[in-house]
Amino acid sequence: MAKKILLIYPKSPIMNREDRCQQPTKELLVIPPLPPTDLLYLAAVAEKAGLEAFVRDYSLGGDYKKDLEEIKPDYVLANIATPTLYSDLECFNVAKQILPKVVNIAKGAIFLTKNSEIMLENRALTYIISGEAEETLKEILENEKEPKDILGLWYREGFVVKFSGVRPFIEDLDKLPFPARHLINNNIYRRPDNNKVQAVIKVSRGCPYHCFFCLATPASGRKVRMRSPENIIAEVKECIEKYKIKNFIFWSDIFNYDREWTMLLCEKIIKSGLKFTWSANTRADTADEKMAKYMYKAGCRLVSLGSESGSQFILDKIGKNITLNDIRDTVKAFKKANIKIYNYFVIGLPWEDEQTVQDTIDFAIELDTDFVSFYTATPLPGTRFYNYALKELHEDIDIENYDNAYYEPVLKTYSLSKEQVLELHKRAVKSFYLRPLYILKMLTKIRSFYEIKSYFIAGMRVLLSR
Repeated sequence: MAKKILLIYPKSPIMNREDRCQQPTKELLVIPPLPPTDLLYLAAVAEKAGLEAFVRDYSLGGDYKKDLEEIKPDYVLANIATPTLYSDLECFNVAKQILPKVVNIAKGAIFLTKNSEIMLENRALTYIISGEAEETLKEILENEKEPKDILGLWYREGFVVKFSGVRPFIEDLDKLPFPARHLINNNIYRRPDNNKVQAVIKVSRGCPYHCFFCLATPASGRKVRMRSPENIIAEVKECIEKYKIKNFIFWSDIFNYDREWTMLLCEKIIKSGLKFTWSANTRADTADEKMAKYMYKAGCRLVSLGSESGSQFILDKIGKNITLNDIRDTVKAFKKANIKIYNYFVIGLPWEDEQTVQDTIDFAIELDTDFVSFYTATPLPGTRFYNYALKELHEDIDIENYDNAYYEPVLKTYSLSKEQVLELHKRAVKSFYLRPLYILKMLTKIRSFYEIKSYFIAGMRVLLSR
């Protein structure tokens, strides 16, 4: 009889659990729950190793204890997010109580830094995977190596916690199996504007920029490792033919870093004859009108831009290596190509004062993109921001208070209290979304009942924000 593995998102607030971007969605606008693609990759690895795999996203519902009793997994693997760290870890105690011999495995960006201490505090944990998990999990499940010989693994020898060594990043992403989407109900994960099923296609890993507050570089490395256009299109084709999914997020740490690759991917999509739409995230200085036009022709209908601040002073302090005019030019290019833009800003970085926040509000209004999220700066362990806060701000950072990360501040700035940062955050959201001209513009773009519903919910969140 084949062994079984249960891969889970623990029961906690709905959030994006990707390593680089761990954000609760409660206080964010028009951001839907995303499928647990990281778990689906690992489930595919497990199936390839001969195990029977089960994937559950308990943040959306389900009975974890009942599943443990009925499935009786030999392994439980959980994605542990920093904002819900302590509640997430409880899933391993529950598993051990019901199945004393179960092998409990944790993964997540938090284990890039806080690993041995968490292992010592949580006796129910068998292993912690640090870094990319696919090859490490494969070697655990094959059961042919001692833990000390499996790179990327924290384990115990008696009462001593040990680390096997850093695992190199996976160079050839084409070798990974496609996510095991047959293990979930794909219909749950839908676009908020048209209610159509949406999947995540991970097209690359790695980012060379190592932004002050971001985990992309620590989690995925400085080298951008791109899947081949042929491999990406093969996965898209499988989704269309097998799961009837025609809407995608092309997930990456930086989508259009390599111009030649981006243009080639678009060309291959156009020539494939496949009809689907997609969105992608990008820096605000790596696209021009020609690229934007080609992306639209290939089916791109929305891009996410990390503008971060409307203050050049703040952009320089965080080492963003970008100018306000770069951002203006990129927004102009995507607007001209008729691609919607979701702009991201961060409020509450250490050098922030009321004027720099107002600069950001004014800049966001000037750009007048379709959507904006203003995040409250949150120093996740592993980022340069976290290290700076400890060493320069001399803050005692308690990640037990991260349950509403990116909305409620966990740090003051040099000039602003936490309470002031929160009030400025609220001001930013209302200043952008409650403009009569913005409301009128968005009403003229509505094409479906689901857009009306989505915008109504988002509008109520703005009006009722605490």
